[in-house]
Amino acid sequence: MAMRRAVAELVGTFVLVLGGVGSAVIAGEVIGNLGVALAFGLALLAMAYAIGPISGCHINPAVTAGLLVSGKIKMDEAIRYWVAQVLGAVTAALVLFIVIKAREGGYDLSTEGFGANGYGAHSPGGFPLGAALIVETILTAVLVFTVLAATDRLAHPDFAGIPIGLVLTLIHLVGIPVTNLSVNPARSIGPAVFVGGWALGQLWLFIIAPLVGAALGSVFHRFLFTDAAPVEPEASAVAADTSTDAASRAAARESRRERRT
Repeated sequence: MAMRRAVAELVGTFVLVLGGVGSAVIAGEVIGNLGVALAFGLALLAMAYAIGPISGCHINPAVTAGLLVSGKIKMDEAIRYWVAQVLGAVTAALVLFIVIKAREGGYDLSTEGFGANGYGAHSPGGFPLGAALIVETILTAVLVFTVLAATDRLAHPDFAGIPIGLVLTLIHLVGIPVTNLSVNPARSIGPAVFVGGWALGQLWLFIIAPLVGAALGSVFHRFLFTDAAPVEPEASAVAADTSTDAASRAAARESRRERRT
């Protein structure tokens, strides 16, 4: 069973990188940043329901690290997940490499980027190291917090894939102009292996920042959710129809009827 879960993580990460990075490399000029962000979000959403029942669908070493900090996964399993996730990402990058190099006119990996993450001269928007560090750390924290919150005992885990896929889309819309957005060390390692040079030289940030962000997201989730109890509908600020509201509307309707008579 442990090996089956690791294989599921390999397959899921393969699909995420093939779909997300592949959309940027092959179709980025056509679909733009919005299309690429949606590709990442939809890939995660699909895999959440495809392999979620087997492995939990981490498909991201940072998410696995966040669950490790939260005590929801043991170290030996986390290591198997990390190895599988990196292998899945590198395999997907290999497939993309074969496809893109076959393009008429060729493809310059170093110049065109191959979807690799970068900062400074290699940031799509020219953002420096400091900005890249902040974005990768904070957006990973948002992602990991959402994963933990959406799968918490207080939530409805049957629908967890929807908010997780949506938040991945959201953070890509913010982060693509800064670093091409990683929030996932495996996603960064895959393309960097083939680009080499500057991509490998800057890879450290896209490993360290997501892991730090994962720890922050896990700590924040623990702060909000530990020993918390579900909020009853009538006590919720966003309840659709509290008893007080219902009574007020009934009184208003009765008042209108009395005026008409």
